[in-house]
Amino acid sequence: MMKHPQEFRVLFLGKKDNLFAERAADFISRHFRHPVIFFGTRHDKLPAEVLNWEGDLLISFISSWIIPETLLHHASYAAINFHPGSPEYPGTGCTNFAIYNGETEYGVTCHYMKATVDTGNIIAVKRFSLQQEDTVYSVTQHCYGLIEELFYEIMDGILQGRSLPSSPEQWKRKPYTRKQLDELCCIKPGMTEDEIERRIKATTYKGPWAYTKIGSKIFKLQP
Repeated sequence: MMKHPQEFRVLFLGKKDNLFAERAADFISRHFRHPVIFFGTRHDKLPAEVLNWEGDLLISFISSWIIPETLLHHASYAAINFHPGSPEYPGTGCTNFAIYNGETEYGVTCHYMKATVDTGNIIAVKRFSLQQEDTVYSVTQHCYGLIEELFYEIMDGILQGRSLPSSPEQWKRKPYTRKQLDELCCIKPGMTEDEIERRIKATTYKGPWAYTKIGSKIFKLQP
């Protein structure tokens, strides 16, 4: 007999210093009796408590970690990720590339996790329109709000004993990599003014990430 969902042993991995992740973690603490919650950045190592966890539900909430396959197998019910990008944009820097490509629609995705990031079967997608004046920051904040909304919908279904939904949508490409995002930030001699402006817009969050390299010297764009 399956245990009641409130008895699920839940591992929640969230983005550090992020109010959306903190609210989602609070929900987990209030509705599940056996939560393990850890916040961090992509530079933080997963602690032994996380790596040795065994339970029912593993949740990655806009976190940057690549979860070891052995840990994914320790979630007997499901290991799911809330990704700040639509199925057209798996991987790192998804919002940056959407802005660079001039997309008019974007979204967020909940999916099962596999060893390769953003390749597992899709559970649900929420989409919204992009405007010309949108920035990486504004789109990211919109995504965080939609992810939180989607998170509560998925969690309410689990708590009510319903099966996780299944979306007909499929990932549209291989995941973008950190190397590709770093390359997008690089302004090179010979680029057109339009290309330079596109790259600066696509790689500016609260401040610019764009840089140029001359010899072994790197010069970063100043606000």
